[in-house]
Amino acid sequence: MTEPTSGRELWIMGLGNRPERCGSLCQYLTEGGYRARAASLKDLAGGKPLGILLDLSPFSADGWGILLDIKKNAATRDIPVLPLHLSEEGKVGGVFPAAGFITLPVDPDYLAEKLTVLGLTEDAEDYDLQVLIISRKGEEAVARAVESLGFEVVNAYTGKEGMALATTGRNYLIFCSLMLSDMAAFELLERFRLYPQTRNIPFFVMMKDTMKDGERTAMSRQIEHLVRKKELSRDEFLSYLRRRV
Repeated sequence: MTEPTSGRELWIMGLGNRPERCGSLCQYLTEGGYRARAASLKDLAGGKPLGILLDLSPFSADGWGILLDIKKNAATRDIPVLPLHLSEEGKVGGVFPAAGFITLPVDPDYLAEKLTVLGLTEDAEDYDLQVLIISRKGEEAVARAVESLGFEVVNAYTGKEGMALATTGRNYLIFCSLMLSDMAAFELLERFRLYPQTRNIPFFVMMKDTMKDGERTAMSRQIEHLVRKKELSRDEFLSYLRRRV
């Protein structure tokens, strides 16, 4: 998603039976030189998009379920997904540019491959690089996987502890559980974006491979709580898109 393309499309998902909600978003994308359309999970059987823009707001049609389905499936998990908040009328209220989503239990080989493809392992053996893992119980399998690549692991067990370690340390990558005891990963991501020393650290969200209905509702409301503007301008939105991949 770094440059406009005349090739594959961007797909907008989470709209359910209200594809008209992507009107403003499609206009932004068209003006930015992108091809885009509303799509559903079943469309993935016939081809893959350049990337997916996924509505996770309370007005979404099972956005969290769509995200899990995409990331649990080996055939689709490498498609870039950019989470966002669309209002009931379809206005773009917020964008949440995580570096990626990892489902748990982690597949160590896949994680190693993903980080390698992204170019994030090249310096691990030459420098003392730290990976911060933020999780309520710790994620031993994730820690072992990144340690096998030459990284040193630092653990944090709350969002506040993770924030303190990230702003005072020199973390190279961050892995964070979707839900922590004191905040959710997207709130922590928003806080990291406020500090120059943390805003560009690749931030990966770790998710259980299932979510209860109550958890999905709570996360959608949390996304809405983070929206600071009623609508992002075209240039504001496109700036996120161009940095995403």
